[in-house]
Amino acid sequence: MMADAKTKTEDLRQQSDDQLTEQLTTLKREQFNLRFQAATNQLEAPSRIREVRRTIAKIKTLQSERSRAAEAK
Repeated sequence: MMADAKTKTEDLRQQSDDQLTEQLTTLKREQFNLRFQAATNQLEAPSRIREVRRTIAKIKTLQSERSRAAEAK
């Protein structure tokens, strides 16, 4: 499980800023749809909500790290 999460984080680090922004938009849309499904009791994979939320957090963390690094230069 931990190795899988580490691999995903490394994959995110290799993506460009534009790719991360695009993926963030897609994940936010998916998160909205999952919340809607949960509210209407149509959610098939409750664990997906947690996974999407954590991936969004990882992307936002990477973006803030990159912006801080750019400001430091």
